[in-house]
Amino acid sequence: MNPRSSFSIPFLYILICLFITPSMCQNVTATEIDVGVILDLDTYIGKMCKTCLEMAIGDFYSDHDDYTTRLVLHTRNATSNPVVATSAAVELLKNYRVKAILGPQQSRQADFIADIGNTTQVPIISFTATNPLLSHLEIPYFIRMAQVDTSQLNAIAAIVKDVKWREIVPIYERSHYGSGIISYLADAMQGIGTRIPYRCGISPSATDDQILKELHKLMTMQTRVFIVHMLPNLAYRLFLKANEAGMMRKGYAWIVTDGIANLLSSMDSNVINSMQGVVGVKTYPPQTKELDQFTKRWEKRFHDEYPGTNHVQLNAFGLGAYDSISALAMAVENADIANSQFSVPAIQDNMTDLEIIGVSESGPKLLQSVLKTKFT
Repeated sequence: MNPRSSFSIPFLYILICLFITPSMCQNVTATEIDVGVILDLDTYIGKMCKTCLEMAIGDFYSDHDDYTTRLVLHTRNATSNPVVATSAAVELLKNYRVKAILGPQQSRQADFIADIGNTTQVPIISFTATNPLLSHLEIPYFIRMAQVDTSQLNAIAAIVKDVKWREIVPIYERSHYGSGIISYLADAMQGIGTRIPYRCGISPSATDDQILKELHKLMTMQTRVFIVHMLPNLAYRLFLKANEAGMMRKGYAWIVTDGIANLLSSMDSNVINSMQGVVGVKTYPPQTKELDQFTKRWEKRFHDEYPGTNHVQLNAFGLGAYDSISALAMAVENADIANSQFSVPAIQDNMTDLEIIGVSESGPKLLQSVLKTKFT
């Protein structure tokens, strides 16, 4: 089934975005399909994705009033804690028997929840987990709607090659997210003849003094070109300290990956001022009438829901969340799983929650239906 319109992003990634004209008709007899949503609603990305998911539900079913199924979202705030995210997944499966889970937001959370999806045969669809170590080939019920981090390395390598930098130092977050890209970055640099004499890993829990100590160590080395790959909260502190240490002046060069570049609009002005001269790679959706109209609708709704937030711009993660609804809704309709249940074993002593939950009978069929769904 082909949606009425779509957007393609030709630069670093390909991201398909669907925008649907509402109609007044609704299918009130549609069978409800429970779907879990796990986000970090304490972050801009989490709030953005939640708004996009809810808008997508309304838009999609307004345009597909003949559908016999309708997704019903059950959203949980997992913060940034993988244990909380895992507990949320189990609760959604146990209490709502969800047929799929959208999320979680972070790669380290997805690592845990993907295993739960495999065990229960419930598809886990993530539009923000970008770590290349998370693979559908190794975890069949994990489906990535976001572009993997390695997809930006060609763009970074092209910048480094064009400027003829012979050495670079990656500064990365020592976490599941930050470490996953480093070996691939090394391969990309080797491919253009650029050396990596040192790798600087910084813990997400590092104090400002510890960050400053690492920066002072870098200042004693000859390399003056740095590629930064970390989550925004740590990046904010890094650049404030780099500016304090005098490393943002002429003679130094900085490149940031899309995890930072995509959120520049939401950064504090002090952080922005400290990042003058930084080069970043990010997804760039071509400006179209449909995208402009949706962005205006999204901005109004987002600021109505979160009036205290300013300077937040819709980005690829939000658009990926929007598209995930279209993909899942079409897959559910085509898979004909409305009456499917969970296969539950006979209850015995000492059984875990996952064992009691059982296995989704519709899981294999829904998984294949999602994988076959195509946008044009």
